[in-house]
Amino acid sequence: MNPLEFICAHAPFNLLPSETLGQVERGLEITFFPKDSKVLERNGPKSQHLYMIRKGTARLERDGQVVIHLEEGDIFGYPSLISQDAPAFDVVAEDDLLVYRWPETVFRRLLEHPPFAVFFTKGLAERLRLVAPSQEPRIVNIDLSLAVGELVTRPPVFVARDATVQEAAQVMRKYQISSVLVEGSPLGILTDRDLRNRVLTEGKGPETPLVEVMSAPAKTLPASTPLFEALAFMVEQGIHHLPLEQDGQIVGVVTDTVFMRQQTRSPLHLLRRLERTRSLDDLKGYAKELSGIAESLLAGGLGASEIGRSVSSLNDQLIRILLRQAEERLGPAPTPYAWMVFGSEGRMEQALLTDQDNALVYSEASPDAQRYFAELAEYVVGGLIEAGFPPCPGGYMATHWHKPLAEWQKLFQHWIETPTPQELLEAQIFFDFRKVYGALSLEPLEKIVASSGEHAIFLAHLAKASVQFRPPIGFFRKIREEDGGVDIKKGGIAPIVSLARVHALEAGSLTKGTVERLRAAARENKLSQEGAETLIEAFGFLMRLRLRQQLASMRQGLPPSNKIQLDYLSSLERRHLKEAFLQIREMQEAMSQRFHTDRLG
Repeated sequence: MNPLEFICAHAPFNLLPSETLGQVERGLEITFFPKDSKVLERNGPKSQHLYMIRKGTARLERDGQVVIHLEEGDIFGYPSLISQDAPAFDVVAEDDLLVYRWPETVFRRLLEHPPFAVFFTKGLAERLRLVAPSQEPRIVNIDLSLAVGELVTRPPVFVARDATVQEAAQVMRKYQISSVLVEGSPLGILTDRDLRNRVLTEGKGPETPLVEVMSAPAKTLPASTPLFEALAFMVEQGIHHLPLEQDGQIVGVVTDTVFMRQQTRSPLHLLRRLERTRSLDDLKGYAKELSGIAESLLAGGLGASEIGRSVSSLNDQLIRILLRQAEERLGPAPTPYAWMVFGSEGRMEQALLTDQDNALVYSEASPDAQRYFAELAEYVVGGLIEAGFPPCPGGYMATHWHKPLAEWQKLFQHWIETPTPQELLEAQIFFDFRKVYGALSLEPLEKIVASSGEHAIFLAHLAKASVQFRPPIGFFRKIREEDGGVDIKKGGIAPIVSLARVHALEAGSLTKGTVERLRAAARENKLSQEGAETLIEAFGFLMRLRLRQQLASMRQGLPPSNKIQLDYLSSLERRHLKEAFLQIREMQEAMSQRFHTDRLG
């Protein structure tokens, strides 16, 4: 490979237009640095060149500590060129180093080209934000970022609040529509499903007052809501008709059939299938269909966070259906209860089916309650396994974790006050809990979790446990030669989730999602705004890379994995991945210093 071919194969030179390549070639200098020599010196003379490593490796050091390793195709020297300040790091040749370099005058001419300039002049968060929408080709028929109001094709149809069921049905037939809105406050809605389920199956007559069977208040969204948010909202709420408002007025109703016409693999397709579930046999193929939906949404330009929200909402509906089936089999529960999920499902970040993480809380302890909820948990966990959810290897499932509320309160309080290392792990798992079903309020547990931010020792131990997973900042070349991949969950996703959890608890926030936690921490000044935005964009980038490769593996008949094959990434993606790992490592170091984790036993 000649020099120019090598240069243009690596970011950001691969972003330059072809007419500039003559400048790149004419300005190129080739130089050599022997092993252990300093290419640039911290606080020394400012850099005079932009450097790219052709052969060999180098390391960035600060106070004798290695910050990151550089290898073939990596560039350096530009922060000093741009700021006109002394280098912030020592750049030391790890072994004999052959480098390409360009004088400052050439570099500044190349900066006149915006895509090239963005690489050097924007922070990691902004660069990741810019590339995210164009990562995947759009192969669906609709832009999911459009306003949902764009799908409205007719004005809304209303009936009077004192109308009968028969009159409402006649209006629906007249206009060939599947729902009507009911005038008055609060706004009501009657759908074809309501006619079947609340009128016909209940044996009600045509003179039944409409107000007895309508849904009120109707669930609405602004017409300006992006399609993907409207889609997620309908799945979360389990509704098929969505009235839209604008300037205080209802401007139309969109139905699930609109989305299903636009997308062959829509979450609402699967929602309809779930509603028809009558036995555990009906759940076969759920996992495959869910992965198809995730792939469709990814190809439609959605971020991994939005996909996770849609997938988690579908999984919530599945759990509710299984719990209702269990109640029908076992009879009414002897005491109020709540089913909760945690882990990625609790944070609504589950893009594909992973191990189950669930538990059950019931109000009053009794032998009948213990027996009933043990059987209910067995049925639901078994149903989830049938649907494709593997059992949790650690046993964090309701079959093992079903207790009265009072016991859960004691357990949560103990985790905060005197946890063992194992109990600290359990606190990290269970403090991401989210209620999915049941009449029992979990506010007492929420209050205990919220109070954990006032316990400095607990937060310090949680911070120490959170930095056990460290991003790999060594040589990507070595990783590629050995097994080709990095565990992106352990190296990137899990550390960000842990950072977000600790800072959000410190801020007293009860939000569960990683992105929401980071924003809450920034609002309370527990994390800098820049740091939060960097972690948010890095989290989305890492989640998207993992989902993309997992879906590719599944298409090949292979099980999904957290390991990312570096050879499948573009030069720019590898660069962003390395920078993301570095930013995560620095944020971990900052958190360790903030909570003085080195003083803990």
